[in-house]
Amino acid sequence: MWQHNYEPVGGSLGLSAPVAAIPLVVLFLMLGVWRKPAWQSALAALGSALVVSLTVYGMPVQLAVISAVYGAAFGLFPIAWIVFSSIMLYRLAVDTGKFEIIKDSVGSLTDDRRLQAIFIAFSFGAFIEGAAGFGAPVAVSGAMLAGLGFNPFYAAGICLLANTAPVAFGSIGIPVTTLAGVTGLPVMQLSAMVGRLCAMVSVIIPGYLIVVMAGPARALEVLPAILACGISFAGMQFFVSNTLGPELTDILSSLTCIIVMVAVMKLWKPKTIMRLDGEHAATTAMKKHSGQELVMAWLPYALLVVFVLAWGEPSTKAAIDRWTNGLLPAFLPTNANVLNGLNVPGLHNLITRIPPVTTAPAPYGAVFTLNWLSASGTSCFLATIAAGLLLGVRPKQFVGIYKATFKQLSLAMATIASMLGLAYVMNYSGMTSTLGLALAASGAAFPFFSAVIGWLGVFLTGSDTSANALFGNLQVVTANALGLNPILTASVNSAAGVMGKMISLQSIAVAVAATGMTSADESRLFRFTIKHSVILMVVMGIISMLYAYVVPGWVPVVPPK
Repeated sequence: MWQHNYEPVGGSLGLSAPVAAIPLVVLFLMLGVWRKPAWQSALAALGSALVVSLTVYGMPVQLAVISAVYGAAFGLFPIAWIVFSSIMLYRLAVDTGKFEIIKDSVGSLTDDRRLQAIFIAFSFGAFIEGAAGFGAPVAVSGAMLAGLGFNPFYAAGICLLANTAPVAFGSIGIPVTTLAGVTGLPVMQLSAMVGRLCAMVSVIIPGYLIVVMAGPARALEVLPAILACGISFAGMQFFVSNTLGPELTDILSSLTCIIVMVAVMKLWKPKTIMRLDGEHAATTAMKKHSGQELVMAWLPYALLVVFVLAWGEPSTKAAIDRWTNGLLPAFLPTNANVLNGLNVPGLHNLITRIPPVTTAPAPYGAVFTLNWLSASGTSCFLATIAAGLLLGVRPKQFVGIYKATFKQLSLAMATIASMLGLAYVMNYSGMTSTLGLALAASGAAFPFFSAVIGWLGVFLTGSDTSANALFGNLQVVTANALGLNPILTASVNSAAGVMGKMISLQSIAVAVAATGMTSADESRLFRFTIKHSVILMVVMGIISMLYAYVVPGWVPVVPPK
């Protein structure tokens, strides 16, 4: 069994950390400086990670290759699968002409582009994050904004920025429940602390979006709507996370925000209506549609909500998994159980993680969950099939939409697979842990750098859930060593990690594909989001320091056993 060594260069963490960062440097140079497409940047970073893992960390070739394949497989399923299904649903609405009616219905609420942006990107996107997650909100809301006539670049950028507030509680609270499972800390205390951190940022995100989109002066013109949006979402996020737990936090917060925003747009209009460049009032007049037409137009997204919520209910998911497990061929090994996952051959438990990343030497598991029917992507795809049937789409047309979606997303899916391959090679070789330990050596400043660790984890993996699984225990071990509250640092890992979502290549690839841009726009979008990502991460780091040293009594404590 191969054992991790977090200080492979001269037995020094200070010398090893810059070497471990080489793949990230390659990624930033390729994407941010040389402006290469995301799929090329991800492949180059993956290649450099393999070289470092083999030559510096001494990782056996078999383990390095299989970890890359394992990561790529996870990138394709479940992440790329849910993105594919979400975009196909959007294309179905467009090809059947229903999206034109959706545009008119949104326009009937408000023809101000600022209000449309925060309603779709923030309010509706947060609901999709809470129900499905894994790239679906950026795919759905980005496609909707582009379909409404927004500049594709700004549609993508706004949706990436908006997809920060809800991510820590996405996919029915999976990031927080994963964090509790990895760290052994109580889920309610973690949920409460993540909510207390996220709510402080959620309340400003709608205003932040409009300032980025239109500037401070034009943001002030819609201040009542901004306040209503931010306060309704953040207030409910704080309340639910602290009283009910993580599972329903995003669902209830986003539904509250949607109801409030609809009321605001019905009862109040800004004095000055903001339109897109070259757009005039005469060209934005919305057609009137009957109630039946509106119902049929919104049917695809109504079905999406129904299927995703039904699939996300734990008892439903467990029942589906039990049924699909019985369908597996008899020749598969005994560990081929979709309820527990498939142990990855040649990698599972063949690597030993050592302190201080873990409390004691422990095997590093590699389990691939093949829950093909209970996956969120499958619920989206079934919603697409149901919508196609009810809208009278012929089989030939449906197949054509499927092929067109696959062609549109082919490079995006290659990027996602490559980035997850990079993340898994860095994880299983110990490179990511080297970087985390280097940041953890910051002493009293660790509450700030715990935010940097979470941010780094989500940037690498594209997932707050994966970042919590990767760094959650490191946060707890370091906090205990420094005499800090582990509830705080573990929660910061999740809450600050979401700020890395907007610069992860997986998210950028999804946003570019959803809004119809070309792969050449990916580096431009990365340069646009990186400054906002860093700013918001620093804000969360400062909030973490305040909780640690100014108001430590506001941090939940682990109850005595």
